[in-house]
Amino acid sequence: MPRVARRKSKSGIYHIIMRGINRQILFEENEDCIKFIQTLQRYRNICKYRLYAYCLMGNHLHLLLMEDTEPLGNVMRRICSSYVLWYNKKYDRAGYLFQDRFKSEPVEDDAYFLSVLRYILQNPVKAGIVTKIEDYTWTNYIDYIEGNNKTDTDFALDIFSTNRKEAVRSFIEYINKANDDKCLDMLEKRQLTDEEAKKIIKDHCHIDHAHDLQKFTANKRNLYLKDLKESYGLSIRQIERLTGIGRGIIQRA
Repeated sequence: MPRVARRKSKSGIYHIIMRGINRQILFEENEDCIKFIQTLQRYRNICKYRLYAYCLMGNHLHLLLMEDTEPLGNVMRRICSSYVLWYNKKYDRAGYLFQDRFKSEPVEDDAYFLSVLRYILQNPVKAGIVTKIEDYTWTNYIDYIEGNNKTDTDFALDIFSTNRKEAVRSFIEYINKANDDKCLDMLEKRQLTDEEAKKIIKDHCHIDHAHDLQKFTANKRNLYLKDLKESYGLSIRQIERLTGIGRGIIQRA
């Protein structure tokens, strides 16, 4: 079946999702996240795209950017190829790391731009990894607060106000507000059933029953909980229900 043509953005701005092939983890260690962010910044200088937001999760990531001198497809090939070359060398592996084709949607107006920005930055909270946006390291949320030039924050802040102090205050209020934003990822995501989640827990943790996870030492249990949240996308509520482990422990893992 031929591929559906990618929708072209009139504004040049896109919300992009890249996933690991066959649920492959993209970021095993903090160093991997740091390297990917450095790769984004390197090609931002080369390709001249504007990077408004990023969020690195276990087996996928979100970007919000505007293409410039190079088309989006070329930009993503450069970023992916560079990171995969480094990743494969580090982990002594070969072959593909990312899913064959990244997903994207055009962002054509300020209102939807802000919705996508909020959706990306709230991703770790909605996934149950953290309870506060600022507690997740691998987004550029802090760039908007501190005013550095690691990512392109002016465009979003100027939508709120030309007064920078007021703009940052409004940004924090807006980004942290509860919402039902529906963006690209929401349209394709399906909640795992309890049976599917139980199988993941048993297979990944090598146990006979989901509640056996309680029997591990705290360190080992917390490593598995982190994997279940970040790599497999299980929610805190679902893990709590299936394993009997308290919500606070799961949130902190």
